[in-house]
Formats: sequence, C-alpha cells, structure tokens
Amino acid sequence: MPTVKVVAVKDVPPGTGRVVQAGGKALAVFNINGVCFALDNRCTHVGGPLGQGRVDGGTVICPWHGSRFDIATGNVLGPPARRPVATYPVTVEGGVILVDLGEG
Repeated sequence: MPTVKVVAVKDVPPGTGRVVQAGGKALAVFNINGVCFALDNRCTHVGGPLGQGRVDGGTVICPWHGSRFDIATGNVLGPPARRPVATYPVTVEGGVILVDLGEG
C-alpha cells in the first residue's frame, strides 16, 4: 500500500494520540515531543483502542486492561498483552502526518 495522508499535526497535540482510518485500517497516531508515530490501533491483548489510551512519555496504556506499549517500537512494556503491536513508518510534510502502510 502507498503512503497516505492521515491527519494534520495540529490535530494531534504533543503528548496525545488519536485514532484515524487509513487504507481500511484503524491506526493510532501519536505525537511525542513533536515526533509522530503510528501503530495498529488494536491492542494485542483483546483489541482495545490504543489511540484512546493514556500517553505516559513514550508509552501508551491500553484503556481496556492496562497493557503498556512502547509507542516508537510497538514492543510490550507491561501485561496482560504479550505480543507487540504493528508499527508503521511516519513522515510529516506540510504539517500533515503521512503513514506508509506498506510496512507494518
């Protein structure tokens, strides 16, 4: 899949996440100190919406059961999830976040 525009940077303030739809996928897009990241929106535990989770530094905490994931790598930092979440390469052009759905 190609690189797709998903959301304006101004709509994802630093320290927050947002759920977006792109290429038939639900993604969680985060802005951590001005650097943007994209993960699959589904927690690998039971599918909780990571884009609605609480951001703590570079970690997102699933709002359903508290699994913790590294936003930059998708790696599990705390249970109950055991598998990492897919990540996608992000670029920012002209104030818009673009996600490469060909990787993930």
